[in-house]
Amino acid sequence: MTPSAGRSFPALCPQVLVPLLLFLFGQALPDQIRYSIPEELPKNSVVGNLAKDLGLRIQDLPPRKLRISADKEYFTVNPESGDLIVGDRIDREQICGKQTQCILDFDTVAENPLNIFHVAVIVQDINDNVPLFKQSKIDLKIGESITPGKTFPLDPALDSDVGPNSLQRYHLNDNGYFDLAEKQAPDGSKYPELILKHSLDREEHSFHELILTAVDGGDPPQRGTAQIRIQVTDINDNPPLFSQDVYRVTLREDVPPGSSVLRVTATDQDEGINAEITYSFHNVDEQVERIFSLDKRTGEISTKDNLDFEFSTSYTLLVEAKDPGDLASHCSIQVDILDENDCAPEVIVTSVFTPLPEDSPPGTVVALIKTRDRDSGENADVYCRILENSEFILKSSSRNYYKLVTDKALDREETPEYNVTIAATDRGKPPLSSTLSLTLHISDVNDNAPVFQQAAYVAHVAENNAPGASIAQVSASDPDLGPNGQVAYSIVASDLEPRALASYVSVGAQSGVVYAQRAFDHEQLRAFALTLQARDQGAPARGANVSLRVLVGDRNDNAPRVLHPAPGPDGAALLDTVPRAAEPGYLVTKVVAVDADAGHNAWLSYHVLQASDPGLFSLGLRTGEVRTARALGDRDAARHRLLVAVRDGGQPPLSATATLHLVFADSLQEVLPDLQDRPAPADAQAELQFYLVVALALVSVLFLLAVILAIALRLRHSSGRAAWGCFQSALGSKAGPVVQPNYSEGTVPYSYNLCVASHSAKAEFNFLNVTPEVAPQNLLCEDPSWVPRSNNGDPDVLFASDTILKVSFNFTYFCLRFQCILNHVIELGHSLVDFVL
Repeated sequence: MTPSAGRSFPALCPQVLVPLLLFLFGQALPDQIRYSIPEELPKNSVVGNLAKDLGLRIQDLPPRKLRISADKEYFTVNPESGDLIVGDRIDREQICGKQTQCILDFDTVAENPLNIFHVAVIVQDINDNVPLFKQSKIDLKIGESITPGKTFPLDPALDSDVGPNSLQRYHLNDNGYFDLAEKQAPDGSKYPELILKHSLDREEHSFHELILTAVDGGDPPQRGTAQIRIQVTDINDNPPLFSQDVYRVTLREDVPPGSSVLRVTATDQDEGINAEITYSFHNVDEQVERIFSLDKRTGEISTKDNLDFEFSTSYTLLVEAKDPGDLASHCSIQVDILDENDCAPEVIVTSVFTPLPEDSPPGTVVALIKTRDRDSGENADVYCRILENSEFILKSSSRNYYKLVTDKALDREETPEYNVTIAATDRGKPPLSSTLSLTLHISDVNDNAPVFQQAAYVAHVAENNAPGASIAQVSASDPDLGPNGQVAYSIVASDLEPRALASYVSVGAQSGVVYAQRAFDHEQLRAFALTLQARDQGAPARGANVSLRVLVGDRNDNAPRVLHPAPGPDGAALLDTVPRAAEPGYLVTKVVAVDADAGHNAWLSYHVLQASDPGLFSLGLRTGEVRTARALGDRDAARHRLLVAVRDGGQPPLSATATLHLVFADSLQEVLPDLQDRPAPADAQAELQFYLVVALALVSVLFLLAVILAIALRLRHSSGRAAWGCFQSALGSKAGPVVQPNYSEGTVPYSYNLCVASHSAKAEFNFLNVTPEVAPQNLLCEDPSWVPRSNNGDPDVLFASDTILKVSFNFTYFCLRFQCILNHVIELGHSLVDFVL
């Protein structure tokens, strides 16, 4: 692999020329770097150090992003060493066909700054193809009358190699009848001809077999063979003859299929059936058979498919004319194709830098564009332009490269992306063009500060608000993206004390909602101002300020306060004297009150609640002035009391009262002795409680007397024996009827069971058995020791001592129950008193 610099240098220049040229020309880069390699190199084989030949340092390779720009990447660049490496199989025959020189041209692009280098790699042929005959067996029919010296053209062997490695010679195995000669076709290829040395005798040898060998010039040479089988036929001694050996035809590549190309003509001096000639293609490849057709009777050659100058510029057709005696002759037709402008230019984007920052200055390279046209001459001369876009322009870089650069400042907020359409047009007649649409995304930079929706904000909040409630919201927008457009809010200034600011308000950093941290008091703070800031998250960050004025509205939360008349040092109201001869309308005094609220909540009105003589004085509704309504009469009292209510205008209104003591006297000394002898007024509430307690006590005594009277009446009318039976029944016996009237529906939570004698003739006492509503433990009846014993086994007859004990027990039991009932009655009375109070 040998590099060389400059188009004037041979392809196989030694490697030593590269550093020498770099030394002579300083830092100037060569116009083209040339390398020479053999074909079929293994993948990852090193062609040469491209970075060194271009004058690039190894440490500059990563930022320069050295890479190959080609349609098919046969080569790649090692980003670490800068070596040009074989990236794919290189078959010279597949790439260049039969061309004597095979050159792979491609461009190398380096960024930061952008440079384009042209590289040419000469692919040398190696002897990797064996000469092959199209037919491994060739059948010939030769008449026995053919005279010696007659030649028979044979199909040539095909060898894809070129130069010394291509087909060089043919040779024939030793035989006594045929010899071999080499001929050269108009296109330079060699084909063998079989020469008859001696006359043939079908009766002696009707069949001959020969071996034809084709040898190339490789080292070592490679060979291909074909078997020639010759059948000796009877006499047909005149072969067909073409009017000329070589025909030349020129065709435009845009001729439609079915167009006539040429008609070949051959004649045969024989007569009859031996003069009937058939035409056929001889030794042509599949491509010729696909494009051209030949009428075997007329010799008319026509196209049957479209021609393509870009695929092949010429075709060589070999035609054979043969008579029925298998005598044949050959001619060649050279068809040259004329180029037409049938290929539109191509636009290829080799590099694109997107997204593009919106602050990119004019002249920033956005993309690298390459054009290509498969036509030739003027048909391949291409120029580019941008359609309907003034933000970008195209600059010609080198040969068929263009740079797409910005022409003015960009603004992502105005246009977030651009669709750039590039048109490429050739100079053919008529010209052909193609377009390429390129979408360029613009990336955001923090070039916009947040903008508030209002120039200033005013918030109204009523006092006594709930702490933590939202009182206002500010909103700012930022057209930038991502963190550049994310806005955070904060309070940066206020007319409140800095230490007290945090206890009054706060703002949500993300929402912009302003919250009250405490309940406001209109009487202490009626308004305050805040300066809020919206700041984005860009780098550097941008911000904007706005003012917020908070107005604290008034609520009716303060009752009026009476300033006059003010109470005395001991809490008693002061006296105001009125002359006895005061005329109607005389200003006696004035009730003065204030309200800490504002507006309607502080509008006060004055009303008389109580007056000892309603018609004697009048009260101003708004002024609070107390004036005489009429003159003092002889029967009017000298002392008067006015209870004045002061109400504000709130909803609901709040009020305060003031008591006025007015005395008709000519001087204050007249009323002083009466004031000193006058007892202190009793407390009405205390008197009410006293009366209730006395009433409750009377009710309790009356109830007690009623109960005692009922017991006495029952004891008087009951018999002793019946009393014992009742007593026994009350203590736990199951015999005898029991009546349980329920008195628990009243306020006393007990029911009373009245015991009656089972035998009225023997009854001595009647007892009242008290049973609690909620069954408490029976203190007496549950003890079996209290069950009375019978005399002589008779349960109905009781001892006298037992009778006395039972009477005593029943009386004690009754007292306990009565005390419980009395306690409940007292509790009920206390509850009634509390309810009344």
